[in-house]
Amino acid sequence: MWNYQKSLQYPVNIKNPNAALARVVISQFGGPDGELGAANRYLAQRYTSPYPEVTGILTDIGTEELGHAEMVCAIVYQLTRDLSMDEIKKSGFDTYFVDHTTGLYPQAASGVPFSAAAFQSKGDVITDLHEDMAAEQKARTTYDNILRLADDPDVRDVIKFLRQREIVHYQRFGEALRLSQDRLDAKNFYAFNPEFDTKRNCK
Repeated sequence: MWNYQKSLQYPVNIKNPNAALARVVISQFGGPDGELGAANRYLAQRYTSPYPEVTGILTDIGTEELGHAEMVCAIVYQLTRDLSMDEIKKSGFDTYFVDHTTGLYPQAASGVPFSAAAFQSKGDVITDLHEDMAAEQKARTTYDNILRLADDPDVRDVIKFLRQREIVHYQRFGEALRLSQDRLDAKNFYAFNPEFDTKRNCK
């Protein structure tokens, strides 16, 4: 079971609503490289991890990503609260508003709804950890792009924190990959089956 601390990992205190910026930031909730996908990816992969240390890393980071989704939602909520109809229309937020009002709905900045098709859980520790390291870099790039577009210091402060956590996660997954590589038999590097024979099965 979870122990839930009822506070954000990092405070979100946005003073100025900005629906146009909310349309960008929401991509890190339900976009292809967002926090919702990351949490689901890691918490699914942990079940087939062959090493307890790797399982622990996947569990820790997957749980933290749920907290990051909560932070992204807090940003979007605070950027869209108390908007007038005129602000909604002028910002281009009207297309989102007509379907969701100002409720939080997981989608990309492009408007494409969240899909589990954006991530993979393969059951092979080498494959999964490479997927995870790439995912953290893609998320870091998305945060870079948000920082290029955002001029609100309250938003930028939180985005910088989230960006830094992607870098830390990338490093942790790198440690997990090295640990896994060290423990896998050199002759059986890409398969768990001890009877795997590259000469026989990979012609």
